Amino acid sequence: MPRVRWGVNTVSESYRFVTRCVAGGALCVLTLLTCAGRQVSAQPPRPSADNTDSLTVSVSRGLRELGVPGAVWALVRGDSTDLGAAGIRDRASAAPMTADTRVQLGSVTKTLLATGVLMLVTRGQLALDEPVARYLPALPIQNPWQASTPITVRHLLDHTSGLGDAHLWQVFSTQTSPDLPLRRAIAREGTRLVLQASPGTRFSYSNTGYTLLGLLVETVTGERYEQFLDRELLAALGMSRSTFTWQSQVGAKADTSMAMGHFEDGTRQPSYGLATRPAAQFTTTAGDMARFARFLMSDGRVPHGDTSRVLVDGALLAAMGEPRHTDAVRAGLTLGYGLGLQSRERWGLMTRCHVGNIGSFRAILCLLPDQQRAFFASFNSDPEGAAWDRVDSLLAAPLGATPTTFTGQTSTSGQHAPDAAAWNGWYVPRPTRFEQFAYLDALAPFRAIVRGDSLTLGPLGGTARHLVWRGGMTWGLIGRVWPTHVLMASGADRFISDGQRTLERVSTLSVWWRWISAAVGLCCVVLILLRGLILTVQRVSVREPLRWPVLSLLPLSLAAAGLVRQPFLAIGDVRWPSVLLAVGTGLLLTGSVAAALATAAGLWRSRGAQGRSRVRDGLMLVGALQWLISLALWGLLPLRLWA
Repeated sequence: MPRVRWGVNTVSESYRFVTRCVAGGALCVLTLLTCAGRQVSAQPPRPSADNTDSLTVSVSRGLRELGVPGAVWALVRGDSTDLGAAGIRDRASAAPMTADTRVQLGSVTKTLLATGVLMLVTRGQLALDEPVARYLPALPIQNPWQASTPITVRHLLDHTSGLGDAHLWQVFSTQTSPDLPLRRAIAREGTRLVLQASPGTRFSYSNTGYTLLGLLVETVTGERYEQFLDRELLAALGMSRSTFTWQSQVGAKADTSMAMGHFEDGTRQPSYGLATRPAAQFTTTAGDMARFARFLMSDGRVPHGDTSRVLVDGALLAAMGEPRHTDAVRAGLTLGYGLGLQSRERWGLMTRCHVGNIGSFRAILCLLPDQQRAFFASFNSDPEGAAWDRVDSLLAAPLGATPTTFTGQTSTSGQHAPDAAAWNGWYVPRPTRFEQFAYLDALAPFRAIVRGDSLTLGPLGGTARHLVWRGGMTWGLIGRVWPTHVLMASGADRFISDGQRTLERVSTLSVWWRWISAAVGLCCVVLILLRGLILTVQRVSVREPLRWPVLSLLPLSLAAAGLVRQPFLAIGDVRWPSVLLAVGTGLLLTGSVAAALATAAGLWRSRGAQGRSRVRDGLMLVGALQWLISLALWGLLPLRLWA
């Protein structure tokens, strides 16, 4: 099983989501138990000999350092395309990775799906700024801002709909069929999607939003989105070895040309069904992705007989990667996510990129449209803490692109930053990406410290980022040319955004209260369970209140053992370990409440005659309950991984 890890990558993906959820579950279990206009070329790209040697050697070295089996890549420079590969495609067979090996993309799929949606917009079958309810009137969404700000197609494309990200059962489940109807994949019967923020105001990465886009395509075309986009988009682009349809390396219809995925411990992982497949399911080759990259940098025309035709409006393609209408944009930040791509300064270049991670694969697509340069790469593993930027920079360097220059006004010579001391303090993500684990975000806030022209921003226990003033209320990371952060205010409220996430200031008192509550609660839970065990061993009467919370230990112990042994992909399924986890955490909560009530009643009847031990037991129960009830209010107790 892969190690549990944290990670909120803006293009962070299904696997990052699951590991965060596992971390949330592990936290509860452990604490409760132990503590320009160009047409698409009609000719397929071919590997270029001058690309292979030095770059292949460098990438191979990088793969060994990261512990990744293999990689494929494509470099686009004007009219030329270089393809390459390094390493192996399957650790079991040691078969070499080749330039035409088929690979998976994870969330780079979103860029392809977004292009398909823009194709429908070009055809007039969809409108970017029309409410989604016009096309999906029965969609189970609770939008408090519906009257003034309904969700639009653009909001879904830009991750500004206000929707949270997917749940465990939507991402990692051995019971999900590749043919699961998208309506069932979005929300279970009787449930609704609830918005956390007014649509269009804040970015929050959402696989659910892109799953809705897949359903939108199916609704307006009358057929499965995979079949429609394979025929109307991929065929038009000449991407003959690519498909939105689920493919696998094993089984009766195994694709032997497809690389095997691997978890970071080396475990082989074939393709698996995803409920949110429009957001992360795509099989392709480096050559096809080079063709796609060239199209994204074109005027949107494709060959059609002896002439050409418009597949996607060129203005729409040019707008991919341009954030619109958010609070951060209005405050002066120009970098962010738009229509399926993210604008970001990397390696001294202003890029429009998308990254995908599904645990067993990691992919990246980066464009420099103004210079007609691009690169793509896919790796058949995604180790924890891998220095991906170093490997990506190896692929960016041969592009020969001109370094970025900033065209805005950031000269601050002789000027000083406005008084920003009001932004000092603690911050939490709002909206939070994973609603079920919002408590963990609240427990690990960010700290902002402004001193003159410098701003230090970092997560609790993590590496702080140091920024300098860039003009107005914008700030930039040291070494970056473009502003990367912006300070915002609404009345007395303060916010900080990097275009990928909005942080909202919270009171220092609330931060300290949560820390003290968790520390006291954890200690008291451990003490109660230890004392309950001692009383049980001593065979004290079962009427002893402190013995009741101990009933949770058996199901929790069995649940922990079962979760370790079950397939990692089954963490979102309703299986006996997860059921026992819910039962055990529920028993701990109800047993503690019952014990507290019984102890209080006993103290009241005896008026303190039972001595100091009863008072001590009562204080322990109060300390435990204030935390357990807090966890219940945050939705963490009972802990249901399948919820």
